[in-house]
Amino acid sequence: MDQSEPSPPIRVMVVDDHPLWRDAVERDLAGAGLDVVAVAANGREALARFPAARPGVVVLDLQIPAPDGIAVTAEFVRQDPAVRVLVLSASGEQADVLAAVKAGATGYLVKSASREELLTAVRRVAQGDPVFTPGLAGLVLGEFQRISDTPRSDPAEPRLTERETEVLKMVAKGMSYRQIAERLVISHRTVQNHVQSTLGKLQMHNRVELTRYAIERGLDTD
Repeated sequence: MDQSEPSPPIRVMVVDDHPLWRDAVERDLAGAGLDVVAVAANGREALARFPAARPGVVVLDLQIPAPDGIAVTAEFVRQDPAVRVLVLSASGEQADVLAAVKAGATGYLVKSASREELLTAVRRVAQGDPVFTPGLAGLVLGEFQRISDTPRSDPAEPRLTERETEVLKMVAKGMSYRQIAERLVISHRTVQNHVQSTLGKLQMHNRVELTRYAIERGLDTD
């Protein structure tokens, strides 16, 4: 494909049981040039429409009629490991945030986020960047650090190349793909390829899981 051709718009699905909120999010996303390919008011509708819609990003409320957002997130990621789920919830409770991340969510915003914060989050999540409302990222990483107090050692663990390990360390420190590319003097796409290769080797789905993996092995402090 010609490098000068613009990238296709991000395909987004919106799941929320409040019509006014759902319509407002859909309008903001479409107005910013994103392609809203489906909307749903509950978990059942979301699961039914997901396969045909093929969204790259799902903007999802947790508190939706059954199945809830946690179950829907887990099922979306099971069906399509490449999908990015951005939770947009009224709750900033620790239990909800951690449950969403463990289910496979790439980002988590509370509904007090501004329109610009939402649009930025959708674009970053589409690239695989974990995005959280300020304060929640530390909560998630702190929980991963606590879980990792008991180190694991698996002799059959896949071996990463030197470059993949280098990129992984930078991911664990919260650097974006663009920042990593500039630091290593390589292209943005090359960074993405290294991350995708690492995800495949480790059988993981997103950068949040990679960050947990790196923290468990102390790579974030190297």
